[in-house]
Formats: sequence, structure tokens, C-alpha cells
Amino acid sequence: MIQTMIAVVAALALDHLLGEPKRWHPLVGFGHLAAWIEKKFNVNEGAGVSAGILCVFLLIAPLTLLTFLLAYYLPLAPLFETLILYLALGGRSLVEHAGQVHHALIAGKPDEARRFTSYLVSRDTKAMSERDMSRATIESTLENGCDAVFAPLFWFMIGGAPAALCYRLANTLDAMWGYRTKRYAQFGWAAARLDDVLNFIPARLTALTYALSGQFNNALSCWRTQAPHWKSPNAGPVMSSGAGALALQLGGPALYHGYMQKRPALGKGLHPVADDINRATKLLQRGILAWSAVALFIAGGLSLA
Repeated sequence: MIQTMIAVVAALALDHLLGEPKRWHPLVGFGHLAAWIEKKFNVNEGAGVSAGILCVFLLIAPLTLLTFLLAYYLPLAPLFETLILYLALGGRSLVEHAGQVHHALIAGKPDEARRFTSYLVSRDTKAMSERDMSRATIESTLENGCDAVFAPLFWFMIGGAPAALCYRLANTLDAMWGYRTKRYAQFGWAAARLDDVLNFIPARLTALTYALSGQFNNALSCWRTQAPHWKSPNAGPVMSSGAGALALQLGGPALYHGYMQKRPALGKGLHPVADDINRATKLLQRGILAWSAVALFIAGGLSLA
């Protein structure tokens, strides 16, 4: 357990100092492999749920098993596990991407800001105003704080590198296939449901982290009253709590693939502006520091026991 907590702090430190690898990131390679397999099995967009289940198993199970064997047998297993967790994290990358939108908005470059916003969200960005881009960037920062930081940390604490890797691979497949479109409605069902299950506890821990790192009572009130109305059972708590913690008004209608989606309001407070993007990233960073402090406290307590 002490080694696990030390690995958590070390991996977070590596992510803070180095960020994601600029080249040859394993998750990027996994994404290419997943895209190739999807084309082979989802022919003419006609593959059903069973094909999706098979592809999820083929992509996740062997890599998770290999990681388990390496973590068990390698002489320097703690270093290997720390490396896997570091590669599963994306906290610095998320902050940097959000910062690009913020800097472009502050510099009065809306077209550049829309381009950077499109890297973070799947909604249409061509006609976005400053408020729209600020809102979209903050929502992405809050939601991906769970996916790219707190959920991998949680699963690493539960089951080491194999569990963290399994989660991150499932989350990647959900990001690629978990859309309710004609192509993925059936084929992507397994990836979406697996991600929902694996994110259930981490999402609520993330929501609590945001509440403790911001305006606590406002966050809890928004979480309790607004999360049940959000379409995603996990994004609802995370985003409503984060919006409340920042005292911002998020959510609302958004344009996806040419169609306006009606989304409930999230949070309570002012509508976001560009500088609120920095407030959102600082909220995330305070949460990361809190998790680091807890890991160090547990490690220190166990070493003295």
C-alpha cells in the first residue's frame, strides 16, 4: 500500500513536470488500433451489440493481462507501475489545452480560440461566441478532470497499474465509439456501458473533490438538484458540482453535428467569461494537490505503523 501511494505521488509529479509524451504516446497507438478493428468489425455500420462486446474484449483484455503479468514479475515492478499510471494521466495536457483557448480569447483571436475549442469538445464551434467557448472549455475541463486524472488514480489505488490501464482503455473506447449515432448506436453500446460502470465511483469522488476545492455548499446544492437531470449518470454529478464550486452557469443548449441539443442548466451564478477558464483549471489543480496530499498522508501513516 505504501508503494501504491508513493507511485501515485510520483506519477502526478511526472505528469506535472513532463505532461503527456509528445510522440509515441501509447494511448494514441491504441486509438489507431481501435479504429482499425472497428473498421474490420463494424462493416457498413451494421455491426450489432455482440460485435462491439467482442471488440472491447479483444482490445482491453490482452493488454490488461500483459500489464498484470509484467507488474507481477518484473524486478522493477514499482517503477513500471508508476510509468503506466503516468501514461494514463492527462492533467497537465488538459490544463494546457484549456489555456490555449483562454490565451486566444484574451488576445482577441476568436477564430484561433474556436480551433482550440474544437480540440476539446465534439460540438460545433464555427459560430461560437466568447461565452460559448468559455462554457465549452470549462465543461470539458471539469468532465475530463475525472476521465484523465481522478478516475485513473482511483483505479490505480484499487488494483494497481492493470486496473488503471483497463479503465483508461475503456474510457478511450467510449470516447471513440460511445455516440448515439447510426454508426455506433449498437456497436458502441458495450464501450459506453463499461465506461459508465467504471466511472460510477470515481465520478462521485471527483464531484466531492470539486466541492471541497471550491464553493462547497453551492456545489453540493447543484449536485443534488441538477445532476439527476443530466443525460449522463456520471458527467451529471461531476459537471454540476464543478459548476457550483465555481459559482458559474454552465450547461444549456449546444450544437452537435448540426443539431441543437437541449441540455439542462448546470451550476448557479454568473455566465462564464474567458478568465473563468483559468478558475476552472485552478479548481482542477487544487483537487490534484488534495489527492497528492492524501496519498502522502496515507503513505506516511502506514510507514509509521
